[in-house]
Amino acid sequence: MSLVPAATRALRLLRFLATRPGPVSAAAIAAELGVPRSSVYQLLEAMAEEGFVTHLPEERRWGLGVAAFEIGSAYLRHDGVERLARPLLHQLTESTGATAHLGVLHGADTLYLLKEQPPHAAPLITGVGVRLPAHLTASGRAMLARLPRAQVRALYPDTAAFTDRTGRGPATPGELRRVLEEERRQGWSIEDGQVTEGFVSVAAAASDHNGRPAAAISLTVPSARPVTPQALAGRARDAAAELTRRLDGRASH
Repeated sequence: MSLVPAATRALRLLRFLATRPGPVSAAAIAAELGVPRSSVYQLLEAMAEEGFVTHLPEERRWGLGVAAFEIGSAYLRHDGVERLARPLLHQLTESTGATAHLGVLHGADTLYLLKEQPPHAAPLITGVGVRLPAHLTASGRAMLARLPRAQVRALYPDTAAFTDRTGRGPATPGELRRVLEEERRQGWSIEDGQVTEGFVSVAAAASDHNGRPAAAISLTVPSARPVTPQALAGRARDAAAELTRRLDGRASH
């Protein structure tokens, strides 16, 4: 038996929420942990303060919070997602002439882990280690579109959570929700001048073995370049699908 029962319960609670398709009630959590509901509420409130769970008062349910997602993303970074993606980005840049990036979500930011660019490419603000607001980048929205809606609401609860760079892009929770719904249906995301004027990016998300967004692959070109976003998006989706396959293969060994 654990010498730290509260820690054991917290870990079991996180694991339980991670296996559910959506937020669940405190009663369901209490039944899973086998403890009184009052104890579950105390545990949930403490975990919510640290960002590991989030409360949906209208639904009277609880789901995973941003901190839990950040830990999952950190695991993927430490376990070599860059090594799996690097050759894919190199192939994309050679075949399309676009600048390719690998990004992950870090809270409400896109954090860029890799960048491949062709010779004589125009300079971009993006680079390894750079963070940009996820709701403005194609990479960020490709991953946000694959998150549970409750988690997106936790990241963007009100207009104060939105930053602006060029006067374009979603600026309210409602606008972001509509954009994500559209991009979720089409299977890829696009941003045109929302980060840097004169450049367009498309991106598609790769998933881990649980079906959650692990990273996103994006392609960026000058807006004036004679190539359709749909053509680039197809290449990004193929590369993201291959990265998903590689991540799943790694998990099965």
